[in-house]
Order: sequence, then C-alpha cells, then structure tokens
Amino acid sequence: MSKNKLAKFAEMATFPHVIQVPSNEILNGKLPNFQGKWRKNIFKNSNPIVLELGCGKGEYTVELAEKYSDINFIGVDIKGARMWTGAKKSFDKAMKNVAFIRTDIEMINRFFAVDEVSQIWLTFPDPQMKKVNKRLTSTNFLRLYQQFVVNNGIIHLKTDSNFLFTYTKETLKINDYQIITQIDDLYAQPLPSNELGIKTFYEQQWLSRSISIKYLSFKIEKKEKFIEPDIEIEKDDYHSFGRRAL
Repeated sequence: MSKNKLAKFAEMATFPHVIQVPSNEILNGKLPNFQGKWRKNIFKNSNPIVLELGCGKGEYTVELAEKYSDINFIGVDIKGARMWTGAKKSFDKAMKNVAFIRTDIEMINRFFAVDEVSQIWLTFPDPQMKKVNKRLTSTNFLRLYQQFVVNNGIIHLKTDSNFLFTYTKETLKINDYQIITQIDDLYAQPLPSNELGIKTFYEQQWLSRSISIKYLSFKIEKKEKFIEPDIEIEKDDYHSFGRRAL
C-alpha cells in the first residue's frame, strides 16, 4: 500500500465525523449502536437524514450539504482512500451536517433505525451486469432500504449506464413502485432541480466521452414480497474499457 494511502487512512481515523468499523467486527456483533442516535449524538439536531451510497470521493455528499444546511447528509463507501477527499473537505470547512461511514453497503441497515432516513442518492453505482444482487436498485437492496427509509421516502439514481437504468425501470414496474421523475438524457434539457447539476469526477469522465447521463427518482414503499424482472437487457458496450480506465 502506498504511503499516500496510508497517510489518508491515518488522517481519516482522526476525523470525528467519519465512522469506520471493519466488516468482521460488524458480523461479530461489535458494531457500536448508532441506530436511532444519528440526530442526537452525531448531528446534534432534528433535521432529516439523507444518504449517498457508493459515495466515492464524497463530492455529491459535500455539495448537497453545502446547498441544504437544514438536512444531514451521510456518504457511504468501502473505499477509504477515495472517501478521504470529501471527509477532508467537510472537516476543513467545519461542516456540521456531513458525516461519512466506511463500510460495505450490504451492511448499511445495521447503522440505522426504522424510518431514520428520508432519502437515498445512488450516484453512478457499478451496474453489476453479472451480479443481480449486487445492483443497488435490485430487489435485494430495495428490501434492505425499506428497513430504515421512511415509507414513501425518495430514492435517486443518477447513472451513465443504460443497462442499470433499464433494469431499474423494469424492477420498479414489476414491483409497482411509483416513479417520480425519469430523464433519459439529463443535460439535453433544463435541469429540474439544482442538486442534479452537481458533477462528480466520474460523471465528468462519462460526459467527456459523450455518454448521456440518466436520472430516475422513485418512492420506496414497504413491501413483503419482491419480484426480480425476468428480461434480457442489452449490456453497456463500454463497461470493460471505460470503468477500468478511471
């Protein structure tokens, strides 16, 4: 591991707004009890909580927090060296409505109580074209989200992947989820809201390759049963080159 990464990891450990718990400790029941305590113990306010899952460098998390000081934002990712960028920026700016969790997203439900989160942002997640259960809009994750997101809470998907965009639409359709907004080419029209204009490092890479950005928002509903769509979806033809090149 490079000295630069080691330095970032060491600094991350000093940030009071960054939560890092190894996966083996979570699985062994050693996770401190954060559930239901984020507003009181971490943010010291009663404002709504919004997550960015797969936050990468944390750019979206930080910029959302700058735009909306009356909302608490939490970025979640497993890559600490990337997350350091947003964690460092928010720490240096003494931002009070930003936090980060370094963990596997599959374990995120262990950090929050029922109805503790109001919205989730999924910004350019890996489409996981070969692993259905790893897709952040799969029924596996919808089942997970409903454990801690309020009923009718909003999920936002911003993606370059036509595969993931199509898969998500089909998943929502077959499970009777209500789509709020669907945009096939985000920048081909006036933006419906300011937060959609935030461009992360990865988004700018896709745009530089003339790849259109898609956006979808929908309401999460509490359900007992989920159905995975049984359809063939054309795979992204740039996946193997474009993503590995970043």
